Amino acid sequence: MSETEPLQEPADPQSADRHPAVATRQRITGVLLIGMCVVVWWPAFTIGAWGEPFFDQALGVWAASTAALIVVLLERRRRGGRKVWRVLALLTPTLWLVLSFVVQDASDDAVLAVAVIGVVVAVLALPTAIWVLARMVWPELGETTWKERLIVLGAVGFIAVASFLLGANHSRFLTCEDFSLSGNSEPPGCTPADE
Repeated sequence: MSETEPLQEPADPQSADRHPAVATRQRITGVLLIGMCVVVWWPAFTIGAWGEPFFDQALGVWAASTAALIVVLLERRRRGGRKVWRVLALLTPTLWLVLSFVVQDASDDAVLAVAVIGVVVAVLALPTAIWVLARMVWPELGETTWKERLIVLGAVGFIAVASFLLGANHSRFLTCEDFSLSGNSEPPGCTPADE
């Protein structure tokens, strides 16, 4: 098989072990999926528990997205719509940061718009940055099928929504002391521990 030929799926999914290229692609997809879920869960939980991401999370997303944006802008071989969408997604954290400076004394609607963009930053820009950086590290990731990509996006989306819901319902399974012991502030509505 030459490097330019597309990777063919084996007829029998159980035969992936006999097709090293498919097994390698599946391992890379699995590592990417796990990495994206690990990165997405905490900001989503934080938004659920405290109503907003912590500043260090937001600025971490901005830093990663800006680095990924530079990588995308320096790419020579990609042109067209796909690159434009990645650039726009990776610019979202910078837009949020600039708007945060601009709307400090603005109306409630402007502040709400910036807060909504902050949530979009957590949900859209972070996975996009991870995807761009992962494609740099593992070019073979581009050989993943649309089915595998949709599985990754669906799983990351599920983890993000579940983490948000867990954060919003933290009082059902965590106590105020759990948050204090972990070095976090106590979120609104936390449950004191039974003494």
